[in-house]
Amino acid sequence: MRKNSILFLQAVIVLISIATLAILIRFPLSEGRAANLDLFHIYADPFILYGYAASTSFFVALYKTFKLLGYIGQNKLFSPNTLKALRSIKHCAIILSISIVAAGLYIMMCHSKEDDPAGFLAMCIITTIICIVVATAVDMKSENDLII
Repeated sequence: MRKNSILFLQAVIVLISIATLAILIRFPLSEGRAANLDLFHIYADPFILYGYAASTSFFVALYKTFKLLGYIGQNKLFSPNTLKALRSIKHCAIILSISIVAAGLYIMMCHSKEDDPAGFLAMCIITTIICIVVATAVDMKSENDLII
């Protein structure tokens, strides 16, 4: 890959992480059930704290992807560091999918009878499938790198 392409992809990863962090900070303030709460009680909500804890694996995966692009830019595509980064990305995707399924199960069992959790559960299913596809693709890539 050319240096310009790698720098562009690294910039995209930085922008994704900044946008995700901004959404994580701003979204609880505009959420429906937290509209009348003060700042401490909004961020002390267990489900919001769980969302922050689960997002840690997403940010770790973004960081490892950033490092992986750096290795590719240095022409170290088949180095042990590259394989270690790929394994970390795979593990982060698996952890993230388990966290999303757990959140979906919690909402499914504990939601108010007035609320309809179908949209949230659909988003959980879609993001879980995406995480599983990423983990599978990274696993296949790391196996192919070991063969070569």
